[in-house]
Order: sequence, then C-alpha cells, then structure tokens
Amino acid sequence: MKREQLEKRTLFFALRVIEFVATLPKSKTGEVVEYQLVKAGTSIGANYREANRAESRNDFIHKLAIVEKESSESVYWLELCDAANLGAIELRRWLLQESRELSAIFTSAGRTSKANRSTRPTRYVVSGNR
Repeated sequence: MKREQLEKRTLFFALRVIEFVATLPKSKTGEVVEYQLVKAGTSIGANYREANRAESRNDFIHKLAIVEKESSESVYWLELCDAANLGAIELRRWLLQESRELSAIFTSAGRTSKANRSTRPTRYVVSGNR
C-alpha cells in the first residue's frame, strides 16, 4: 500500500472512530471510553503523517513506534467496547477489524524499518565538507 493510500485510510479510520463514539452511552463509562478511543484512534493517522515527514531514519522509526502503540491501544478500547457491547454494533465490528489490520501493518513496517536500519546506507545528506 502506498504512503498516500495509508494516510487516507488512517484518516477514514479516525473519522469512523469519531462517528462511533457518538453512539456510546452518555455515562461516565461512555465518556472515558470516548476520550481514550478518540485520542488513540485519531493519533494513528496524525503520527503516521509525522513519520512520513521524519528528518532521519531513526526519527521515522521512533514515530512509527508511536503509531504502533496508538494502533494497539485502539484495538484494546474497541475490544473493550465489543466485550461490554457498547456503541453501534456494525460500526464497532468494522472498526475492530480495521484497527487490527492497521496494527498489523504498522507492526510489520516497524520491524522492517528496524531491520533495515543497519543494512541500508543512509540517504540523508549531512552538511559540511564533501
């Protein structure tokens, strides 16, 4: 999947998270889940975009690790919603499937990036004498 396609996919995921949390119960539990899920679910795309604009390979790997963590956290909150039967069922199921796929994509990308860190020559230009 191309970078631009994945950026659009994570944006769509964030929009669906926002749509989903509107279906959560208006209670203290619903408010906590809403806050946590919106925070994690919207952070995936934002941090992925940051990673794509990283200043170095190590910066990219670091930012991608944040994306992995936010993806994993989204899976957790959606699994909790599923177990507690919170929110719109069809949207919840779609989000749960998509969050698991995104988590797998970013985990794989992170592993590949870390493995390639030591095997590929750097492409970044360092200022100074040439």
